[in-house]
Amino acid sequence: MEAFSLYFISLLVVFISFSLPFLCHRSDSKKCKLPPGTSGLPLVGETLHFFYLSGPEKFIHQRMKKYSDEVFATSLIGQNMAVICGAAGNKFLLCTANDFVSPWLPAVQSRFSNWVVSLGKSRKDVHTKIHGFHQAVIMSPEALKQYIPIMDSLTRQHLQTDWDPFQVVKVYPASQKLTLILACKLVLGLDPDRAQRFSDSFAVAQQGFFSLPINLPGTTYNRAVKEVEKLKQGFLKIILERKKMVLENREKAGSDILSRTLLDENVHLLSDLEIALYLVSLMIPSYEPTSSSITFVLKHLSELPHIYDMVYKGTLRGNKIFFINYSISAGVVRSEQHMEIAKSKDPEELLNWEDVKKMKYSWNVICEAMRLTPPAIGSYRVAKTDIHFAGITIPKGWKVLWSPFTTNKNPKYFPEPENFDPTRFEGDGPTPCTFIPFSTGPRMCPGKEYSRFLILVYMYNVVRKFKLQKLIPDEKVLYRGAPYPASGLPMSLQPH
Repeated sequence: MEAFSLYFISLLVVFISFSLPFLCHRSDSKKCKLPPGTSGLPLVGETLHFFYLSGPEKFIHQRMKKYSDEVFATSLIGQNMAVICGAAGNKFLLCTANDFVSPWLPAVQSRFSNWVVSLGKSRKDVHTKIHGFHQAVIMSPEALKQYIPIMDSLTRQHLQTDWDPFQVVKVYPASQKLTLILACKLVLGLDPDRAQRFSDSFAVAQQGFFSLPINLPGTTYNRAVKEVEKLKQGFLKIILERKKMVLENREKAGSDILSRTLLDENVHLLSDLEIALYLVSLMIPSYEPTSSSITFVLKHLSELPHIYDMVYKGTLRGNKIFFINYSISAGVVRSEQHMEIAKSKDPEELLNWEDVKKMKYSWNVICEAMRLTPPAIGSYRVAKTDIHFAGITIPKGWKVLWSPFTTNKNPKYFPEPENFDPTRFEGDGPTPCTFIPFSTGPRMCPGKEYSRFLILVYMYNVVRKFKLQKLIPDEKVLYRGAPYPASGLPMSLQPH
């Protein structure tokens, strides 16, 4: 009986907190011209339609058609939400309106990412302290070049242990495993065995990011809270170990991001918890979006043999010329030729910066895969003041969603948008602010180049070793923060 009462009270609190935005919505609508749209049902708004019933892409396209292709209103995760659309909307929200909006996270995600509340420090304060160091040192071009051989080495090991022994591989969990191992290596300096201990905690925490905030035994949220605490304690233990090592002998400090952070002269401004928050903020974005991109790139390569051949051999022979923006002679269309890169190197020689620079066609293939299946559903802002866009007022306090789904398949920007055509990204590429998988403007994803290199290296190694055959023709795509195949994208492997 007590347990039932506790559940009832919790649900009542959630209901009240979710219902308040609807009352505000009615009050505000009398004062200004709000975006057209609907708040959906009490309690859940249109959240179920967005994440589950329709999916983000269909949800956004339907409402752009029904209400407005510039800005429409909805209610998601208990918040009044304006969705700003199109290239003009992307430019306005991500580049022009930065003084009027702030980054915002749903309560569940904020709870998981903010470990320093008890210290009286805001996430903004922590971010300000470390952002300069991050950009100047850790994500500098010189640092990223050094990551490429490490990415290649770990990817080869990963394929030997998780692909080579098997005839069928589930691509999504395999790519998640590699992205986590690599992040643990580069960020924490951990070997693959120790990194694997974080795997389950990361997976459960990611599920909790998109759950109802009901902290009762057995709920997804409750399990995620426990796993986040494990992650925090694990990270703090590693930080203390590394601090001791660095203090005893600075020359023994590794080249990983944690060691380099501890050597920075400003590190004394950060508590251990703040350092842990910083490290998690680096690792989580690379976990789902990057592994999602790898998964859907390989999905398209398995479905499109002529694209696969272009990536693998660099040539497509015959009378049909599919790609017109490459040098064409004697019926041969040439790209960067993965096999030529491989043949130019000794078997054990690792990829380097010059090799990756040659993979221009592969990057176009990756971009086209990200256009069709964006690696993230978007990002949120909160209006710090009333915002005026396209003759509409978005009231102060409303949340604003940017999503790549408003432009990525718009025929105005991408003719025949359902066709897989990497030549869209030749020359000057798409119209500005129509294809921005890593966002744009001052808050563009700082890990863009890191993700780019990792996807290219993973793709290169898989294609060089295997032909792929997708085993579930119409596997459903589900969404959390990033899209993922419902059954993990099982592939039959055919070694070359």
